[in-house]
Amino acid sequence: MCLILAPLAVSSQTVAEGRKFGIKVNKCESADDLKPGINITNYEKLDKFEGIDFEAVILDESSILKSFTGKVRSQIIDFFCKTPFRLACTATPAPNDYMELGNHAEFLGIMSYTEMLAMFFVHDGGQTSKWRLKGHAQDVFWEWMGSWAVVVESPRDLDYEVEGYDLPELRIHEIIADGEEPITENMTLTQRRQARKDTLDIRCQTAADLVNGSNDQWLVWCDLNAESELLHKLIGSSVEVKGSDKNTDKSTRMLGFSCGLYQSIVTKPSIAGFGMNWQQCHNMIFVGLSDSYEQYYQAVRRCWRFGQMHPVDVYIVISAKEGAVKENIARKEADSRRMREAMVEQTKEITKKELKTTCRLSTPYEPTVIMTLPKWEEFNHECA
Repeated sequence: MCLILAPLAVSSQTVAEGRKFGIKVNKCESADDLKPGINITNYEKLDKFEGIDFEAVILDESSILKSFTGKVRSQIIDFFCKTPFRLACTATPAPNDYMELGNHAEFLGIMSYTEMLAMFFVHDGGQTSKWRLKGHAQDVFWEWMGSWAVVVESPRDLDYEVEGYDLPELRIHEIIADGEEPITENMTLTQRRQARKDTLDIRCQTAADLVNGSNDQWLVWCDLNAESELLHKLIGSSVEVKGSDKNTDKSTRMLGFSCGLYQSIVTKPSIAGFGMNWQQCHNMIFVGLSDSYEQYYQAVRRCWRFGQMHPVDVYIVISAKEGAVKENIARKEADSRRMREAMVEQTKEITKKELKTTCRLSTPYEPTVIMTLPKWEEFNHECA
Protein backbone atom coordinates (compact mmCIF):
# COMPACT_ATOMS: atom_id res chain seq x y z
CA MET A 1 0.00 0.00 0.00
CA CYS A 2 1.03 3.58 -0.68
CA LEU A 3 -0.04 6.56 1.46
CA ILE A 4 -0.05 10.19 0.33
CA LEU A 5 -0.15 12.85 3.06
CA ALA A 6 -1.57 16.16 1.86
CA PRO A 7 -2.89 19.47 3.25
CA LEU A 8 -6.59 19.81 4.06
CA ALA A 9 -8.95 19.69 1.02
CA VAL A 10 -6.06 18.69 -1.26
CA SER A 11 -6.99 15.04 -0.72
CA SER A 12 -10.30 15.34 -2.58
CA GLN A 13 -8.60 17.41 -5.25
CA THR A 14 -5.97 14.68 -5.77
CA VAL A 15 -8.65 12.00 -6.03
CA ALA A 16 -10.27 14.02 -8.83
CA GLU A 17 -6.92 14.54 -10.59
CA GLY A 18 -6.21 10.81 -10.44
CA ARG A 19 -9.59 10.10 -12.00
CA LYS A 20 -8.62 12.23 -15.03
CA PHE A 21 -5.70 9.89 -15.73
CA GLY A 22 -7.53 6.68 -14.89
CA ILE A 23 -5.66 6.24 -11.59
CA LYS A 24 -7.65 5.12 -8.57
CA VAL A 25 -6.83 7.15 -5.44
CA ASN A 26 -8.60 6.09 -2.25
CA LYS A 27 -9.39 8.87 0.24
CA CYS A 28 -9.02 7.74 3.86
CA GLU A 29 -10.25 9.10 7.16
CA SER A 30 -8.55 6.38 9.20
CA ALA A 31 -6.67 3.09 8.86
CA ASP A 32 -10.00 1.28 8.50
CA ASP A 33 -10.45 2.92 5.08
CA LEU A 34 -7.13 1.72 3.64
CA LYS A 35 -7.17 -0.34 0.43
CA PRO A 36 -4.45 -1.95 -1.68
CA GLY A 37 -2.99 0.64 -4.04
CA ILE A 38 -2.80 4.41 -3.59
CA ASN A 39 -4.38 5.96 -0.49
CA ILE A 40 -4.47 9.61 0.56
CA THR A 41 -5.27 11.43 3.80
CA ASN A 42 -4.65 14.77 5.48
CA TYR A 43 -1.63 15.51 7.68
CA GLU A 44 -4.02 16.20 10.54
CA LYS A 45 -5.23 12.57 10.49
CA LEU A 46 -1.77 11.01 10.65
CA ASP A 47 -2.21 9.66 14.18
CA LYS A 48 -5.02 7.40 12.92
CA PHE A 49 -2.51 5.42 10.83
CA GLU A 50 0.01 4.57 13.53
CA GLY A 51 1.51 1.10 13.32
CA ILE A 52 0.55 0.48 9.67
CA ASP A 53 3.34 -0.82 7.42
CA PHE A 54 3.27 0.98 4.09
CA GLU A 55 5.36 0.12 1.06
CA ALA A 56 5.57 3.78 0.03
CA VAL A 57 4.74 7.22 1.45
CA ILE A 58 4.54 10.59 -0.29
CA LEU A 59 4.53 13.98 1.43
CA ASP A 60 2.65 16.52 -0.71
CA GLU A 61 3.72 20.10 0.11
CA SER A 62 6.39 18.63 2.37
CA SER A 63 7.77 22.02 3.40
CA ILE A 64 4.87 22.35 5.84
CA LEU A 65 6.77 19.90 8.03
CA LYS A 66 8.35 22.89 9.73
CA SER A 67 4.94 24.51 10.21
CA PHE A 68 3.92 21.72 12.55
CA THR A 69 4.99 21.39 16.15
CA GLY A 70 8.17 19.46 16.88
CA LYS A 71 6.01 16.59 18.07
CA VAL A 72 4.17 16.19 14.75
CA ARG A 73 7.36 16.60 12.74
CA SER A 74 9.01 13.85 14.78
CA GLN A 75 5.87 11.73 14.43
CA ILE A 76 6.02 11.89 10.64
CA ILE A 77 9.70 10.93 10.63
CA ASP A 78 9.21 8.10 13.16
CA PHE A 79 6.09 6.64 11.53
CA PHE A 80 7.81 6.11 8.19
CA CYS A 81 11.42 5.45 9.19
CA LYS A 82 11.13 1.84 7.95
CA THR A 83 9.01 2.55 4.86
CA PRO A 84 11.05 1.33 1.84
CA PHE A 85 10.01 4.08 -0.58
CA ARG A 86 9.69 7.72 0.54
CA LEU A 87 9.09 10.83 -1.59
CA ALA A 88 8.87 14.46 -0.48
CA CYS A 89 7.49 17.06 -2.91
CA THR A 90 7.57 20.84 -2.38
CA ALA A 91 8.02 24.09 -4.28
CA THR A 92 9.68 25.70 -1.26
CA PRO A 93 12.16 23.24 0.28
CA ALA A 94 14.26 26.09 1.72
CA PRO A 95 12.60 29.46 1.07
CA ASN A 96 15.01 31.48 3.20
CA ASP A 97 17.46 29.06 4.80
CA TYR A 98 19.44 26.05 3.56
CA MET A 99 19.10 24.50 7.01
CA GLU A 100 15.49 23.61 6.26
CA LEU A 101 16.74 21.00 3.80
CA GLY A 102 17.60 18.99 6.90
CA ASN A 103 13.90 18.28 7.48
CA HIS A 104 13.74 16.44 4.17
CA ALA A 105 17.06 14.64 4.61
CA GLU A 106 15.90 13.32 7.98
CA PHE A 107 12.48 12.22 6.70
CA LEU A 108 14.12 10.35 3.81
CA GLY A 109 16.53 8.63 6.20
CA ILE A 110 19.59 10.19 4.55
CA MET A 111 20.99 12.00 7.56
CA SER A 112 19.59 13.57 10.71
CA TYR A 113 19.08 17.32 10.90
CA THR A 114 21.79 17.73 13.54
CA GLU A 115 24.25 15.55 11.61
CA MET A 116 23.75 17.68 8.50
CA LEU A 117 24.44 20.87 10.43
CA ALA A 118 27.56 19.43 12.04
CA MET A 119 28.95 18.14 8.76
CA PHE A 120 28.29 21.03 6.37
CA PHE A 121 27.42 24.17 8.37
CA VAL A 122 28.92 26.56 10.89
CA HIS A 123 27.35 29.11 13.26
CA ASP A 124 27.21 32.54 11.65
CA GLY A 125 28.62 34.88 14.27
CA GLY A 126 26.82 35.15 17.58
CA GLN A 127 23.37 34.30 16.21
CA THR A 128 22.82 30.69 17.21
CA SER A 129 19.83 30.37 14.85
CA LYS A 130 21.89 31.42 11.82
CA TRP A 131 24.00 28.88 10.00
CA ARG A 132 26.03 29.09 6.80
CA LEU A 133 27.82 26.55 4.64
CA LYS A 134 31.42 25.88 5.59
CA GLY A 135 33.79 27.24 2.98
CA HIS A 136 35.40 23.89 2.19
CA ALA A 137 32.03 22.12 2.17
CA GLN A 138 30.38 24.05 -0.68
CA ASP A 139 30.95 21.49 -3.47
CA VAL A 140 30.68 18.49 -1.17
CA PHE A 141 27.31 19.70 0.18
CA TRP A 142 25.78 20.01 -3.28
CA GLU A 143 27.18 16.66 -4.38
CA TRP A 144 25.54 15.17 -1.31
CA MET A 145 22.28 16.97 -2.15
CA GLY A 146 22.40 15.71 -5.72
CA SER A 147 22.69 12.12 -4.49
CA TRP A 148 19.18 12.15 -2.99
CA ALA A 149 17.33 15.27 -4.21
CA VAL A 150 16.30 16.79 -7.53
CA VAL A 151 15.91 20.59 -7.66
CA VAL A 152 14.17 21.59 -10.89
CA GLU A 153 12.01 24.63 -11.66
CA SER A 154 11.51 23.82 -15.33
CA PRO A 155 12.48 21.02 -17.75
CA ARG A 156 14.78 23.62 -19.28
CA ASP A 157 16.95 23.29 -16.17
CA LEU A 158 17.90 19.87 -17.55
CA ASP A 159 18.36 21.25 -21.10
CA TYR A 160 14.95 20.12 -22.31
CA GLU A 161 12.74 22.47 -24.33
CA VAL A 162 9.04 22.35 -23.52
CA GLU A 163 6.67 24.31 -25.69
CA GLY A 164 4.32 26.51 -23.68
CA TYR A 165 5.99 25.88 -20.33
CA ASP A 166 5.55 29.51 -19.32
CA LEU A 167 3.36 31.26 -16.78
CA PRO A 168 1.15 34.25 -17.64
CA GLU A 169 2.07 37.72 -16.39
CA LEU A 170 2.02 38.35 -12.63
CA ARG A 171 1.01 41.92 -11.75
CA ILE A 172 1.59 43.20 -8.22
CA HIS A 173 -0.39 46.28 -7.08
CA GLU A 174 0.28 48.06 -3.79
CA ILE A 175 -2.64 50.11 -2.45
CA ILE A 176 -2.06 52.56 0.42
CA ALA A 177 -5.54 52.57 1.98
CA ASP A 178 -5.09 55.84 3.91
CA GLY A 179 -3.63 57.62 0.89
CA GLU A 180 -0.30 58.58 2.45
CA GLU A 181 3.30 57.73 1.56
CA PRO A 182 4.52 54.60 3.37
CA ILE A 183 6.89 55.08 6.27
CA THR A 184 10.33 53.89 5.21
CA GLU A 185 11.94 53.67 8.65
CA ASN A 186 12.36 50.26 10.26
CA MET A 187 9.46 49.22 12.45
CA THR A 188 9.25 46.43 14.97
CA LEU A 189 6.80 43.57 14.54
CA THR A 190 4.75 44.97 17.45
CA GLN A 191 4.56 48.41 15.81
CA ARG A 192 3.50 46.94 12.46
CA ARG A 193 0.81 44.81 14.08
CA GLN A 194 -0.53 47.82 15.99
CA ALA A 195 -0.63 49.86 12.78
CA ARG A 196 -2.51 47.01 11.14
CA LYS A 197 -5.11 47.00 13.91
CA ASP A 198 -5.46 50.78 13.82
CA THR A 199 -6.28 50.76 10.08
CA LEU A 200 -8.30 47.56 9.97
CA ASP A 201 -11.59 49.20 8.92
CA ILE A 202 -10.22 51.26 6.04
CA ARG A 203 -8.09 48.43 4.66
CA CYS A 204 -10.97 45.94 4.73
CA GLN A 205 -13.33 48.43 3.12
CA THR A 206 -10.81 49.15 0.35
CA ALA A 207 -10.49 45.43 -0.38
CA ALA A 208 -14.25 44.88 -0.25
CA ASP A 209 -14.82 47.68 -2.76
CA LEU A 210 -12.51 45.93 -5.24
CA VAL A 211 -14.34 42.61 -4.91
CA ASN A 212 -17.88 44.03 -4.83
CA GLY A 213 -17.18 46.05 -7.97
CA SER A 214 -16.24 42.97 -9.98
CA ASN A 215 -17.96 39.90 -11.39
CA ASP A 216 -14.78 37.79 -11.29
CA GLN A 217 -13.74 35.34 -8.62
CA TRP A 218 -11.50 36.72 -5.86
CA LEU A 219 -9.19 35.09 -3.36
CA VAL A 220 -8.93 37.32 -0.28
CA TRP A 221 -6.04 36.64 2.11
CA CYS A 222 -5.88 38.08 5.62
CA ASP A 223 -3.63 37.74 8.66
CA LEU A 224 -5.88 38.60 11.64
CA ASN A 225 -9.16 37.04 12.79
CA ALA A 226 -10.72 40.50 12.98
CA GLU A 227 -9.79 41.11 9.33
CA SER A 228 -11.37 37.83 8.27
CA GLU A 229 -14.61 38.55 10.13
CA LEU A 230 -14.99 42.09 8.79
CA LEU A 231 -14.09 41.16 5.21
CA HIS A 232 -16.69 38.39 5.18
CA LYS A 233 -19.27 40.87 6.46
CA LEU A 234 -18.40 43.53 3.86
CA ILE A 235 -18.15 41.17 0.89
CA GLY A 236 -21.66 39.83 0.39
CA SER A 237 -20.66 37.13 -2.09
CA SER A 238 -17.92 35.66 0.10
CA VAL A 239 -17.47 32.46 2.05
CA GLU A 240 -15.17 32.50 5.09
CA VAL A 241 -12.77 29.74 6.10
CA LYS A 242 -11.51 30.10 9.69
CA GLY A 243 -9.08 28.10 11.76
CA SER A 244 -11.85 27.27 14.25
CA ASP A 245 -14.06 25.70 11.55
CA LYS A 246 -14.46 21.95 11.39
CA ASN A 247 -12.14 20.33 8.87
CA THR A 248 -15.11 19.05 6.88
CA ASP A 249 -16.49 22.62 6.61
CA LYS A 250 -13.10 23.99 5.56
CA SER A 251 -12.73 21.34 2.88
CA THR A 252 -16.28 21.81 1.56
CA ARG A 253 -15.87 25.58 1.22
CA MET A 254 -12.43 25.42 -0.39
CA LEU A 255 -13.58 22.82 -2.91
CA GLY A 256 -16.73 24.86 -3.51
CA PHE A 257 -14.56 27.83 -4.45
CA SER A 258 -12.62 25.55 -6.85
CA CYS A 259 -15.89 24.64 -8.57
CA GLY A 260 -17.03 28.25 -8.85
CA LEU A 261 -19.83 27.97 -6.27
CA TYR A 262 -18.56 31.10 -4.51
CA GLN A 263 -17.43 34.36 -6.05
CA SER A 264 -14.89 35.00 -3.30
CA ILE A 265 -13.26 33.22 -0.40
CA VAL A 266 -11.79 34.89 2.70
CA THR A 267 -9.11 32.96 4.57
CA LYS A 268 -5.50 32.94 5.79
CA PRO A 269 -2.42 31.60 3.95
CA SER A 270 -1.73 29.41 6.98
CA ILE A 271 -5.10 27.67 6.40
CA ALA A 272 -5.43 27.40 2.61
CA GLY A 273 -2.11 28.60 1.25
CA PHE A 274 -0.66 25.18 0.47
CA GLY A 275 -1.64 22.73 -2.24
CA MET A 276 -4.95 23.99 -3.64
CA ASN A 277 -5.36 24.38 -7.41
CA TRP A 278 -7.24 27.65 -7.88
CA GLN A 279 -6.11 28.61 -11.36
CA GLN A 280 -9.75 29.24 -12.29
CA CYS A 281 -9.30 32.49 -10.31
CA HIS A 282 -6.90 35.26 -11.37
CA ASN A 283 -7.54 37.97 -8.76
CA MET A 284 -6.32 37.99 -5.17
CA ILE A 285 -5.93 40.50 -2.36
CA PHE A 286 -3.66 40.49 0.68
CA VAL A 287 -5.31 42.47 3.47
CA GLY A 288 -2.48 42.02 5.93
CA LEU A 289 0.78 40.13 5.56
CA SER A 290 2.79 38.00 7.95
CA ASP A 291 6.59 38.03 7.98
CA SER A 292 6.65 34.62 6.27
CA TYR A 293 7.76 34.97 2.66
CA GLU A 294 6.98 31.28 2.13
CA GLN A 295 3.33 31.83 3.04
CA TYR A 296 3.16 34.77 0.62
CA TYR A 297 4.84 32.78 -2.18
CA GLN A 298 2.61 29.74 -1.68
CA ALA A 299 -0.54 31.90 -1.46
CA VAL A 300 0.26 33.63 -4.78
CA ARG A 301 0.93 30.25 -6.39
CA ARG A 302 -2.60 29.03 -5.67
CA CYS A 303 -3.67 31.07 -8.72
CA TRP A 304 -0.41 31.82 -10.54
CA ARG A 305 0.27 28.26 -11.66
CA PHE A 306 0.31 26.19 -14.81
CA GLY A 307 -3.16 25.97 -16.26
CA GLN A 308 -3.82 29.65 -15.52
CA MET A 309 -5.15 31.28 -18.70
CA HIS A 310 -5.13 34.94 -17.59
CA PRO A 311 -2.63 37.43 -16.15
CA VAL A 312 -2.82 37.24 -12.36
CA ASP A 313 -3.44 40.46 -10.42
CA VAL A 314 -2.23 40.53 -6.81
CA TYR A 315 -3.32 43.49 -4.67
CA ILE A 316 -1.54 44.28 -1.41
CA VAL A 317 -3.70 46.61 0.70
CA ILE A 318 -1.76 48.30 3.49
CA SER A 319 -1.61 51.53 5.47
CA ALA A 320 1.23 54.03 5.37
CA LYS A 321 2.03 53.19 9.00
CA GLU A 322 2.91 49.61 8.11
CA GLY A 323 6.03 50.68 6.25
CA ALA A 324 7.31 49.66 2.84
CA VAL A 325 5.72 46.20 2.82
CA LYS A 326 6.02 45.73 -0.92
CA GLU A 327 9.75 46.55 -0.87
CA ASN A 328 10.27 44.11 2.00
CA ILE A 329 8.50 41.37 0.05
CA ALA A 330 10.55 42.16 -3.04
CA ARG A 331 13.76 41.86 -1.00
CA LYS A 332 12.73 38.47 0.44
CA GLU A 333 11.64 37.33 -3.01
CA ALA A 334 15.02 38.29 -4.46
CA ASP A 335 16.80 36.40 -1.66
CA SER A 336 14.64 33.33 -2.25
CA ARG A 337 15.15 33.53 -6.01
CA ARG A 338 18.93 33.64 -5.60
CA MET A 339 18.76 30.61 -3.32
CA ARG A 340 16.59 28.61 -5.74
CA GLU A 341 18.80 29.52 -8.68
CA ALA A 342 21.87 28.45 -6.71
CA MET A 343 20.24 25.15 -5.77
CA VAL A 344 19.23 24.49 -9.39
CA GLU A 345 22.64 25.47 -10.77
CA GLN A 346 24.58 23.46 -8.21
CA THR A 347 22.51 20.31 -8.64
CA LYS A 348 21.78 20.57 -12.39
CA GLU A 349 24.88 18.78 -13.65
CA ILE A 350 24.66 16.19 -10.89
CA THR A 351 21.00 15.52 -11.70
CA LYS A 352 21.63 15.31 -15.46
CA LYS A 353 24.44 12.86 -14.83
CA GLU A 354 22.25 10.72 -12.60
CA LEU A 355 19.37 10.73 -15.10
CA LYS A 356 21.48 10.07 -18.18
CA THR A 357 23.34 7.19 -16.59
CA THR A 358 20.04 5.55 -15.69
CA CYS A 359 18.66 3.21 -18.31
CA ARG A 360 15.70 0.88 -18.48
CA LEU A 361 16.47 -2.80 -18.89
CA SER A 362 13.86 -4.76 -20.80
CA THR A 363 13.52 -8.12 -22.49
CA PRO A 364 11.48 -8.45 -25.70
CA TYR A 365 8.28 -10.37 -25.07
CA GLU A 366 6.68 -12.38 -27.85
CA PRO A 367 3.65 -14.26 -26.52
CA THR A 368 2.92 -17.67 -28.01
CA VAL A 369 0.49 -19.12 -25.47
CA ILE A 370 -3.08 -17.93 -25.01
CA MET A 371 -3.70 -16.79 -21.42
CA THR A 372 -6.39 -18.61 -19.46
CA LEU A 373 -8.00 -16.57 -16.69
CA PRO A 374 -8.80 -18.22 -13.34
CA LYS A 375 -12.49 -18.67 -12.51
CA TRP A 376 -12.46 -16.03 -9.75
CA GLU A 377 -11.05 -13.43 -12.18
CA GLU A 378 -13.75 -14.19 -14.74
CA PHE A 379 -16.34 -13.78 -11.98
CA ASN A 380 -14.88 -10.35 -11.06
CA HIS A 381 -15.14 -9.17 -14.68
CA GLU A 382 -18.75 -10.32 -14.93
CA CYS A 383 -19.62 -8.45 -11.72
CA ALA A 384 -17.88 -5.30 -12.96
